[in-house]
Amino acid sequence: MSKALHQLYVWSMVVITLAVTAYLIYTGYTYYQLPLEERFYHPHYAWFKPSGLFGQGLGVIGTLMIAFGVGIYIARKRYGFLERFIRLKYLLEFHIFLCVLGPILILFHTTFKFGGIVSVAFWSMVAVVLSGVVGRFIYIRIPRAVGGQELSMQEIQDRREGLLAQLAEQGGEQSRDILSLLDRSGSAKGWLGRAIEHWEIRKAIKKILQTTHLTASQRREILLLVKEELALRNSVARLEQMKKLFQYWHVVHMPFALIMLIIVLIHVIVTVSLGYRWIF
Repeated sequence: MSKALHQLYVWSMVVITLAVTAYLIYTGYTYYQLPLEERFYHPHYAWFKPSGLFGQGLGVIGTLMIAFGVGIYIARKRYGFLERFIRLKYLLEFHIFLCVLGPILILFHTTFKFGGIVSVAFWSMVAVVLSGVVGRFIYIRIPRAVGGQELSMQEIQDRREGLLAQLAEQGGEQSRDILSLLDRSGSAKGWLGRAIEHWEIRKAIKKILQTTHLTASQRREILLLVKEELALRNSVARLEQMKKLFQYWHVVHMPFALIMLIIVLIHVIVTVSLGYRWIF
C-alpha cells in the first residue's frame, strides 16, 4: 500500500467515525438531553430506549464490531490469519477503528444512563479505548520489518551497516564527509533535540552534495539513504525503551479488556434470557 493510499485508508476511518457520531447526536439529541424521568414522554421513546429497535440495534452492532475487531486482530497476530493479504500494521488500524466506533455505538445504546455493573463495563470500555490509543502510539515507534514483525537490535544494526555501505559507494568523493556528519548524530536529547539535529545534518549534507558532479536523481537517492540512516539511529535509541513501555501497556489494556468482555457477555446472556431479541 502506497503512502497516499495508506493516508486515505486512515482518514476514511476517521471520517466514518466522526460522521456516525455526528449523525447519532443529530438524530437523538432531543431524546438524550432529556432528564431520565421525562424520556418516557418523548414521541420516539420506543425507538431510542436501550431495548428499542434503534437503541438495541446500536448495542448489538457495537458489540459485534468490537468482537470482530478483537477476534480478527488476535487471529492475525497470533495465528498468522490473512498474513499473505494484509500487514499487521493495517489490521491494527482497522482493529482500533472498530474498537473505537463500536464503543461509541454502545454509548448511545445506553442512552448515557449508567448504573451498577453497566457502569463498570462502561468505564472499563473507556479505559480500553484510551489505552488502545496510547498502545498505537507505542506500537508505531517500535522498529518493524515490512511484514510487521518487531526488529531485534542485531537486525537494526545489520540494516545500518548495509545502508552505510551504500552511502560510501554512492556518495562519491564526498562520501567521507557525509559519513562523518552522520557519525555526529546522537548527542541531542529528547525527540525535539534529535529532530533539530537531524534537520541540521540533512541540510549540511545537501550543501556537500551540491559541490559534487552527481546528478539530481543521485543526490535525491543519497538523501533518502541519509534519512533512512538517521531513522535507524533513532530506532536503536528507542528500541528497548519502547518494548518496555509496550509490556507495561499490556498490564493496563488486557485486564480492562477482559473485564469489559466478561460483563458484556453477562449482559447479552441476561438480555436474551429476558426475551429481548432485537430483529432475530
